[in-house]
Amino acid sequence: MSTEIQSVEDFRVKYSRGSQEDGGVREQSEVEVLDDGEQHPDVGLQEADEHFQKNVPASTRSWLRVFEVNLGVLYLLMLAAITTRYILVTLDKEQLQNRNNELSNNFSLLANHSGQLQEEVKQLKEKMEEKCPDRWTRFGSSCYFKSTEAKHWQESRRACQDKGADLVMINSKEEQEFINELNLRGESWTGLTGKQTSGGYKWEWVDGSALTETLWAPAQQSTSYDSYGVCCDDKGNLKQAVEHYVGYSSKTFICEK
Repeated sequence: MSTEIQSVEDFRVKYSRGSQEDGGVREQSEVEVLDDGEQHPDVGLQEADEHFQKNVPASTRSWLRVFEVNLGVLYLLMLAAITTRYILVTLDKEQLQNRNNELSNNFSLLANHSGQLQEEVKQLKEKMEEKCPDRWTRFGSSCYFKSTEAKHWQESRRACQDKGADLVMINSKEEQEFINELNLRGESWTGLTGKQTSGGYKWEWVDGSALTETLWAPAQQSTSYDSYGVCCDDKGNLKQAVEHYVGYSSKTFICEK
């Protein structure tokens, strides 16, 4: 099949105006194909654009210009909004991640603390259920021993330590009432002793803790060297005793473990 294919090298748009029979204006367009061997790809488009610009009313061109400007402004606003939203979302994500990490750390600390408390409760329960030795009496989580022999304070403490205990330390009003009932006759040494400091003397227990809620007998709160706390007077209050004074050297004692 011997058909020769011609490529359109260029085209030109012609316009002619004439008069119609009815007096109107007749517009005619003609397309002429140039085959002179030269390529003019933009000639026809340029002429068409020039014709469009000449024939489009000025108001229409102005409206199109305004539309283009508004479209550009709208595009910029949308771009700014998207950028702002992205930044806010990123910041919120970082804050949420930090908060989540903080909550996770707090949860881990609480879990560890809860485990420690459960272990302490378990040990305390086992200790409370543990039977006290013979001649010892239980109160709370401790066992108490009331001696029948009288000794000096230092000897009394050594006797308690030999039993795996120490002189009693009273930490609450309830415990003091229990000790008073345990010690129905006479006075007994406790683990309260006077210690010298830079500001004078102060009361403290044998483990170094300070005296807190213990009830004292009237005019018995001062302390000095060789002063010790004894339990109890006829009203259940602690009294002060100075070991080297006559009549205070030997007493029974109460141990706690």
